[in-house]
Amino acid sequence: EVCTHTHIAVLPSIYMSRIKVSLLDYGAGNVRSVRNALTAVGADVVDISTAAEILAADAIVFPGVGSFDSAMSVLRANGWADPLREYLAEYSRPFLGICLGMQTLFASSDEAAPGRDRGLGLVDEAVVKFSSVDAKTGEDVAVPQIGWNGRIDCADSPVFRYIGQGEQVYFVHSYYAPLTEKTKDWALTVTTYGGVNYVSSVQRGSVVATQFHPEKSGKVGLNILRGFLDSIADGTLSKITRIPISPSDTTSLVKRIVVALDVRSNDHGDLVVTKGDQYDVRESDATTSTGRGGVRNLGKPVSLASRYYVEGADEIAFLNITSFRQGVIDDMPMLQVLEAASRSIFVPLTVGGGIRSYTDDSGKTFSALEVASRYFRAGADKISLGSDAVYASEAYVAAGKKKDGSTSIETISHVYGAQAVVISIDPKRVYLTSLDEADPKHVTVELPADQAGPEGQRFCWWQATVHGGREARDLCAVTVAKSCEALGAGEIMLNCIDMDGQCQGYDHALMRAVTESVGIPVIASSGAGKPRHFTDVFKDTTVQAALAAGMFHRKEVGIDEVKAHMLENGVLARTCS
Repeated sequence: EVCTHTHIAVLPSIYMSRIKVSLLDYGAGNVRSVRNALTAVGADVVDISTAAEILAADAIVFPGVGSFDSAMSVLRANGWADPLREYLAEYSRPFLGICLGMQTLFASSDEAAPGRDRGLGLVDEAVVKFSSVDAKTGEDVAVPQIGWNGRIDCADSPVFRYIGQGEQVYFVHSYYAPLTEKTKDWALTVTTYGGVNYVSSVQRGSVVATQFHPEKSGKVGLNILRGFLDSIADGTLSKITRIPISPSDTTSLVKRIVVALDVRSNDHGDLVVTKGDQYDVRESDATTSTGRGGVRNLGKPVSLASRYYVEGADEIAFLNITSFRQGVIDDMPMLQVLEAASRSIFVPLTVGGGIRSYTDDSGKTFSALEVASRYFRAGADKISLGSDAVYASEAYVAAGKKKDGSTSIETISHVYGAQAVVISIDPKRVYLTSLDEADPKHVTVELPADQAGPEGQRFCWWQATVHGGREARDLCAVTVAKSCEALGAGEIMLNCIDMDGQCQGYDHALMRAVTESVGIPVIASSGAGKPRHFTDVFKDTTVQAALAAGMFHRKEVGIDEVKAHMLENGVLARTCS
């Protein structure tokens, strides 16, 4: 059944007294969404700022996003690691770790360098990285895992009292806890990725942790948080019963539907969602000297995003399409949009536009990392880099493909993890009549007859652009994608100026050229107009997600129609009970 939930709110805890939850915020990632989700299900949330507050807490939630080394370094520097071990020692005090907050419970992680790889040590096993090759089929596997996957229950836990077995949850990670003799007694659920069943949540006594993100798993995730709180209130949290599982049981990562909201100020200064036709966002107006009218207004950002959350969008992307004209630190309306959206939208939020180093009018300089951090603290789960990623790619190629650690991609991914850095590429086709015309530094492909150029050209390469498609660079989209992956990006949002607004389907040739060249997930963008366009790109290429905007804004096609078409044609989509 396709998700058809018609409300956002999940009932708070059934108990009259609100549970006091202490949030261990070590300064990385989108903690705002965790706080908002806990509040939505009835918790009173307070922040931990001292070691004494760890030991005095009634219940702790530890949301971790970023790198293992960064997380453990902050815990040690703040003097929190030993008090946290003491809090957890008897497994009798309520604790919920999320994502990296689960991985830190393990003895070590391969993500960190030797000597800096020690975790809290509750589980005597190492966290390891996903292989780029499927363990069973030998096919390529995109790393990190990003998206919605299932769970196989290894125990009956009161934490899951309000959810069903078949409901998917949201994952975003490159490293995982293996299912071994050392971890099997901890395993609460297992999940399959890359042909491997790994531990996706753990529980021992009252200590619970999930690799997936409940705060980003929609109504299912909110019900998990509600189950955690209610289990504390009724004293049943530690009462779990082991369930035998079959080695043949597996889960599957589903394909994602991403809705994009191009946000900018209109001519009256109001922040609106718009949509371009080959990146032109103004209406036609024959009464003006230029033939162009006002900015196309398709609605308010937060209300539209809330609608898409209700309708079953798997992710939502806010793209600030004029941000290159100003500094993000001063862009309060966009930050307020994120803060408001994160209060009621519990699926992943990506934000892009203007994330770069810059100097403001007063002469103060802000790094790209500082700008990104401001977005993360406002409610973003991932940031999207556009023009800055192209410049970083040019510098990387010019330096003989050597990294110096200074690019926005490197600095942000070091702190927040590769999975938090999305690269948005805006290429346009450059048609050639033969391969003899091709520059060897560009990846050139032969096109099918129905995709030939205006003069029948059967070859093309895709030229990268900056500033919203306004300026072309001597770099192809494939080179940008490969360079950004090497610099530390975790996902590619692959647009195509030629297809934008045409509603004729995605550029499959471009999608294949890039997905065959990189090992990170790719989101197809530009050109969707019908449900079959999503099904077609998923069947014909290995993209993991497909993005659309105008067709949803104009209510020409519903998200439920897209997912129904996918399921009818054998393409997995997120479902709910």
